[in-house]
Amino acid sequence: MNWSAISFDWNHVRAFLATVEEGSLSAAARATGQTQPTLGRQVAALEDAIGVTLFERAGRSLILTKSGAQLVDHVRAMGEAASRISLAASGQSQSVEGLVRISASDVLSTYQLPPIIAQLRDTAPGIEIEVVSSNAISDLLRRDADIAVRHVRPEQPELIARKLADSDAYLYATPEYLARVGNPATLQNLKNANFIGYGAPDEMLPHFVAMGLPLIRANIRYHSQSGVVGWQMACQGLGVGVMSERVAALSPEVVRVLPDQTPVSFPTWLVSHRELITSSRIRLVFDHLAAALS
Repeated sequence: MNWSAISFDWNHVRAFLATVEEGSLSAAARATGQTQPTLGRQVAALEDAIGVTLFERAGRSLILTKSGAQLVDHVRAMGEAASRISLAASGQSQSVEGLVRISASDVLSTYQLPPIIAQLRDTAPGIEIEVVSSNAISDLLRRDADIAVRHVRPEQPELIARKLADSDAYLYATPEYLARVGNPATLQNLKNANFIGYGAPDEMLPHFVAMGLPLIRANIRYHSQSGVVGWQMACQGLGVGVMSERVAALSPEVVRVLPDQTPVSFPTWLVSHRELITSSRIRLVFDHLAAALS
């Protein structure tokens, strides 16, 4: 190893990589928890250290130079190596104190995780919990979270996953709304009802049709990318929504639309990184979630 040839600071490399991946200095500053001027100075210091202009300044925008683009893959490899070092070090920690980040959908984060975390508080008061509420699949390999609750099985070999009990989902609405549409007794009777979409209507429609509902795009009158917002629309009587039986039980203002409806079943997976799971605090939270969500 030619140590004298390595003249740059890793923090400066990190600032450059964050700026490239986040798209701007301001976004990179937010992602790294630094100020924008500090990040800008670190990028400039890297340029001075390696003698290469990485960005062209166009007003308030940064444009990656050809030389900068050629370095990105090498810098990204350094970032991935740094993440692996962090993972390995975290996995060796045997303390039951410290931060654990849990990624879950907004519905699960809102309705199911808080009471589970309250139980954990009594069991392990030294653990700090951050809930990353997102309907996107978090990247555990890049430390977006330590533990993820997902409804799809992970494919990466570096991850470990435990399948929990399958959940059942049904159609729900308020009694007042069902009375307005004639108290439907079959799926066919719902052809004129309003439905709540979680996400874009064109994406939701095939799922409704697969349930045997005779719907068209016009039936999905209200929709949101947020599952919590969509569910509250159903709870306020705007239409029919789909929800897991466990969450619906927490909302006394709604009832099951068709008591004899065949449920839509979906799996729940608890996922973490193979190295992180050797950490005592992460193992404790992982096992607690597994028991509570099963």
